[in-house]
Amino acid sequence: MPQPVLSRYIQPEVLTRLAHQYFLPRQLVEGTLAGSHKSPFHGFAVEFASHRQYVPGDDLRHLDWKVYYRHDRMNIKQYEMETNLVAHLLLDVSASMRYGEEDSQKLLYASRLAVTLAYLIIESHDKVSLATMDDRVRQVLAPSNTMAQVIRLTEALDAVKPVEKTRLGPAIAELAGQMARRGIVVILSDLFVDLADLDKALQRLRYEKHEVVLLQVLHHDEIHFDLPGMIRFRGLEDDDHIITRPEDIRAAYLDAYRRFDRRLDQVCESNHCERVVCDTSRPMAEMLADYLQQRTRIHRRW
Repeated sequence: MPQPVLSRYIQPEVLTRLAHQYFLPRQLVEGTLAGSHKSPFHGFAVEFASHRQYVPGDDLRHLDWKVYYRHDRMNIKQYEMETNLVAHLLLDVSASMRYGEEDSQKLLYASRLAVTLAYLIIESHDKVSLATMDDRVRQVLAPSNTMAQVIRLTEALDAVKPVEKTRLGPAIAELAGQMARRGIVVILSDLFVDLADLDKALQRLRYEKHEVVLLQVLHHDEIHFDLPGMIRFRGLEDDDHIITRPEDIRAAYLDAYRRFDRRLDQVCESNHCERVVCDTSRPMAEMLADYLQQRTRIHRRW
């Protein structure tokens, strides 16, 4: 893959800021390798497989003290038949994600979030998959924990053409049926969707005991609506348009936005899903660093 394409999604300054940060689960996971995560299963035989670097929050009972005393390195023993994390990244590639210019475009910001999270997850020796969706599932990359998966993600994302309407609920429900075992499901979208459909899809994911994180990627304009002058508003998923002064409709827009926001909060709370609003005007390194630190603190309490 040409280096410019990879650098479009992986930013060295972001990875530098996130050095030693990890994407840790908040609930039990299941898998095939021991790592930083608790297993819901007990009582079976285990066999030493390999070492990996210590992650904050690891059980110190699995620390290899011989390696620590000889080489001053904190390594955790990994065992067959224990746990590792599988993170399923579900990316909204519908036409509404085209809003914004350059680095603040929602789809580009969400794609960079997905690739950066994938990199961090693989660095922790865990698996990550990617699915793109709009009014249906477009593409699915099977889980992998090799760095080649990052290349596959960037290739898939670079081929995306966001032209279709949004209908995430049924697409998410379809993907839920393809996930072999419980893990973390990360949904990256502006979430301007039918909330009844989304509610049903989240219920399905939670019934299957997945941990669900919704990264709601929004442009600054959509949150604050502080646009100047006379503007022509054109629908990205239909042919509707209107020419008006934003200040004439700002109060009505913000009222509708707040009502939608409250309803979305209710859907997330009722399904015990985490929701994080990601403003594309905020530097990604800063936003992700704050979020991952918060997850780490919660992980340590488990």
